[in-house]
Amino acid sequence: MNLNIYFRKSVCLMLVLALGTLNSCSEEVNENPLVATNVDPAFTITTVEGAMNTYLLTAQTKGVISSLWDTGDGASPGKMNQVISLPDAGTYTITHTAVGAGAAMATSSQQIVVAQTDPAKGNLVQGGKFATAEDQAKWTSAKLSPSGAAFWSFANNSATIHLPGGGAQEGIYQAIEVVKDREYTIDMTVSCPSGLDETWFEVYAGKSAPVLGTEYKENKVMGISTWDGCGTSKFSGRLSGVGCVKNDATKTVSNVVKFPESGTIYLVIRSGSNKTGNEPITITKVEFRGK
Repeated sequence: MNLNIYFRKSVCLMLVLALGTLNSCSEEVNENPLVATNVDPAFTITTVEGAMNTYLLTAQTKGVISSLWDTGDGASPGKMNQVISLPDAGTYTITHTAVGAGAAMATSSQQIVVAQTDPAKGNLVQGGKFATAEDQAKWTSAKLSPSGAAFWSFANNSATIHLPGGGAQEGIYQAIEVVKDREYTIDMTVSCPSGLDETWFEVYAGKSAPVLGTEYKENKVMGISTWDGCGTSKFSGRLSGVGCVKNDATKTVSNVVKFPESGTIYLVIRSGSNKTGNEPITITKVEFRGK
């Protein structure tokens, strides 16, 4: 029992014994003084000067411990002052979830209308939304699971990796043309309805062509790893927000890549698991954009 409530009830009982009446007492409702009751999720949106389709989201900080931001792809942990880029024209609903004491939460939403697509940040991935059979055909299986134990399936607007455990894994990839020394960002929406166990989900951007049946390991960029502490509970959001795998080049959690020469690179998405019972991981909106 909450100690504050216990104290109130003890005082009330003493009054009853002294006065012989309950008129002066009323039972308190179960309130937890450690849980905030007035979390304010208000935020402002400011255009970042000199950066096309880039916005600063500023949360009010009174009574707020942390923030989650959702630009339409699922909520991901972020900063109180969060910079976002919306390269493509469209209307976006931005939702801020403010987290207060005792994990109390409140949300608020605003819209951003992006009038023009940023020509410098076009998506270089083909079929990244898996919307049609033609989109899905842009991806090649790495054939890492000859028995078919681990496999990718495609549906309208998504691709899903099925993980039977036992170390079985599978990957998909496609070729992308890049420019020397230009910075690019990689991202995608990723989700799983429950926590994973002994599971990896990794994204690579290497210069060498994948060899079918051979595990790809060149230039790991980002991902999810239960050994590193992410993916252990259900998730849905941008991989850049929910992932924790370090970038081989920067040795930090980063989705930025660049290459020493122009030419063809290979975007490889590879996943597997050692344990049985893991639910599938689903992706959509795969992006590879100039920064």
